[in-house]
Amino acid sequence: MPGAADESASLEAAEALTPPAPAGTTPVAWALLLVLACIWGTSFILMKKGLVVFSALELGAIRVSVAALLLLPFALRHVGKVERSRFKWLALSGVVGTLIPAFLFAYAETRLASGLAGVLNALTAVFTLLVGALLFGQRLTWLRVLGIGLGLAGTVVMLQLGGSGGDATPTGEGNAWYGIYILVATIGYGLSVNVIKYKLGGLTPVTVTSVLLLLIGGPALAYLLIGTDFLHKLTTAPGAWTAFSYIALLATMSTAVAMVLFNKLIQQSTALFASSSTYLIPIVALALGALDGEAFNVWHFVGMVVILAGVLIIHRAK
Repeated sequence: MPGAADESASLEAAEALTPPAPAGTTPVAWALLLVLACIWGTSFILMKKGLVVFSALELGAIRVSVAALLLLPFALRHVGKVERSRFKWLALSGVVGTLIPAFLFAYAETRLASGLAGVLNALTAVFTLLVGALLFGQRLTWLRVLGIGLGLAGTVVMLQLGGSGGDATPTGEGNAWYGIYILVATIGYGLSVNVIKYKLGGLTPVTVTSVLLLLIGGPALAYLLIGTDFLHKLTTAPGAWTAFSYIALLATMSTAVAMVLFNKLIQQSTALFASSSTYLIPIVALALGALDGEAFNVWHFVGMVVILAGVLIIHRAK
């Protein structure tokens, strides 16, 4: 998720709960950013591999359930320390920033190449700023509006002209407009980033992540076991255990571990800087997609450049 932090007055609201580092962004914050970019950059190819056997709904439910189970011991240890007034914000962040996007990204990748999904994920920076301005009082300058416009224009280029992957998708079919599901997911990410920053300050990253997953993990697991064919596929479908291992790795690294690191990054930096790994995520996602045989044409490149140019303007404008 994107955005190198600047020191302009337009970020004062985002820094209200967590002071900036004395000399700008700290080396620890940059290290966290790079690690997150690598972890999240691999998530798109892992989803693609999991979708070979499991449906999008099954993949989303598996991802959230496994992550919640992994962090359950931490959730049980910390849940009693959380004030009741904060549970609604944890639940909101969990639903819009983890649960719903897990299904939307999986559904999008049934018709969209994994590398393109990684590029569209850069819209997180756009919606982090837009949600922050609309709901949390962050200042919206004309240059930042220009950046938002460029980000959305790049998205249109990719959806209309860039294609979607065709044979490179798990279903063997392509539909670039499935990128709209990713657009909706990144709106959720943008809201979640701001909720964590403005409403959950003071809680440790492990507390935020584990309790958040505790609140959404139960419904996800119940749906997985009762409302899907997950168990039947796992025991009968060829390659099911291999596909499950990809999703389990996705849940472990991209959801459980990465969420802890991401929430730590939010507390050590600004909301926009914490989402800035999306500058690097497309590179990782596209490289892995290319290694897996996905095509990348000139319109993909144009769309990516326009989106990232918009993100850059958003985070450099004063």
